[in-house]
Amino acid sequence: MNNLSLTLVQSNLQWQQADANREILAELIAQSVEKTDLIILPEMFTSAFSMDNGAIAEDWPGATVDWMQEIARAHDSALCGSIAVNDKGQRLNRLVFVTPDSSVQFYDKRHLFRMLGEDKRYSSGSERIIIQWRGWRILPLVCYDLRFPVWSRNTADLDYDLLLYVANWPAARNQHWQTLLQARAIENMACVAGVNRIGRDGNDIDYIGHSMAIDASGKILLDAGETTGTYSVTLDKTELEKYRSAFPAHLDADDFEIK
Repeated sequence: MNNLSLTLVQSNLQWQQADANREILAELIAQSVEKTDLIILPEMFTSAFSMDNGAIAEDWPGATVDWMQEIARAHDSALCGSIAVNDKGQRLNRLVFVTPDSSVQFYDKRHLFRMLGEDKRYSSGSERIIIQWRGWRILPLVCYDLRFPVWSRNTADLDYDLLLYVANWPAARNQHWQTLLQARAIENMACVAGVNRIGRDGNDIDYIGHSMAIDASGKILLDAGETTGTYSVTLDKTELEKYRSAFPAHLDADDFEIK
């Protein structure tokens, strides 16, 4: 069984400054990331959580995808995070997953945060994807998706091993962030990684990080706290399979369909 090493990148984000954010994140990764399988950046890592989609949305695929491909090749690692894009006339909050061979997969955020008008400024995605990477099956989701367990629900066949969230999750609801990440791990019998930002954004909303990695039993493997940095953890596939075999609650799960 393959283990999977993750590097969670927790940083402040400059408001609507893509070039500056790419430069800061590249330097942070170069200075502190050694060998790893997957580097995870926050939600809207080029702009912070801005609703000014006309100013920040890149034509797809664009400069940031090129930048991600360069980073992935340089570190022989997958790299993911979300950005605002303009694709075929739609503005989307798109999680992009790039591998060292420059292949690109993406997921468009389904649940849009109406309390700041995201549902008015962006289009909602409609499809989940499962990404195969170095022996692990990964379900990537974005921020507000965390509150909706049906969308992240693992099947009775356990079709993914790692549930991944990139976020701009405010400090005011930090308890929800930590509690829901653990709940998603327990109910789906999967490892969970959640990457959040720190600092204050252009809407004067504060963020305190606490990027986390959690095993399938709900045990916290990593809590990055409230400071800038890169934080590494290795997920153990053998332990995941042992846990699922010893406690196969997924076999009693209810059937349902998303419409």
